[in-house]
Amino acid sequence: MTKKQAWLEAFRLRTLPLSLAGIIVGSGYAYYTNHWNNSIFVFAMITTVLFQILSNLANDLGDSLKGTDNEQRVGPMRAVQSGQITKKQMKIAITITSILSFSSAAILIKLGSKNLSTEFILFYFVLALLCILAAITYTIGKKAYGYLGLGDLMVLFFFGFVSVLGVYPLYAKSIDLILILPAFSIGLLSTAVLNLNNMRDIENDRTSNKNTLVVKIGSKNAKTYHSLLIIVAFWSQFSFVLLTEKLILLISLIPFILLFIHLKTVRNNQEPRLLDPELKKVALSTFFMAILTFISCSI
Repeated sequence: MTKKQAWLEAFRLRTLPLSLAGIIVGSGYAYYTNHWNNSIFVFAMITTVLFQILSNLANDLGDSLKGTDNEQRVGPMRAVQSGQITKKQMKIAITITSILSFSSAAILIKLGSKNLSTEFILFYFVLALLCILAAITYTIGKKAYGYLGLGDLMVLFFFGFVSVLGVYPLYAKSIDLILILPAFSIGLLSTAVLNLNNMRDIENDRTSNKNTLVVKIGSKNAKTYHSLLIIVAFWSQFSFVLLTEKLILLISLIPFILLFIHLKTVRNNQEPRLLDPELKKVALSTFFMAILTFISCSI
């Protein structure tokens, strides 16, 4: 692995579509309610990508420092683990990406702050700082929440509620509670991706004292939990379609056909490492659901 390849691997570009799903859904609904703004959309996407890259870089460093990235790890080799990138270089990259992500968030808030109260603007700046803090402390620090089984809740909150419900008021200057439904759907599906990741790595995580929810509840219960995440996500999105009374939104449910087939694969799985391809299926299905929601809202 060359240095350039190591950095690209550290960015984990395959995770970016999933991180954008919530922004796409919230923005699509803004278009539907006649509150579209090109600049807000562009900087919301840029900010989200930077937050995700920051999280990926921090995870690379954090798991390396804690010894979780080792020869027994099932997933792709990490950048620091490969030796191509030093811990010092990764720390510098995390610092730079933190500054870039906050700067992008500040521009986004500036673009969407017209007619918003000072308190609301301050809330968004605090939210941006929380996004950065959450991205870093997932695996870094003595009380990294990813090692305490809290990753699922944080993914639900940031990938679902912060993305979908957070971006809409920047367009519309108001909150629409119907977005709680697609926020749940995107958040639960994103949590399902994390659950698959943790199911794949359960043995190495257990021996490395990374007490993910899967480690705590075991593989059998994790499979049941996984099914619930996807089924509830479906009903949440379906309810959103019914309440909007925009029937073309039914096409946003098409990716669930693949997801329900995927559930059978997960249920029958006996070899955790074979779950790796399933991560891509769920992530891309979530992304395409978001795209189809956006398209439906714009018609």
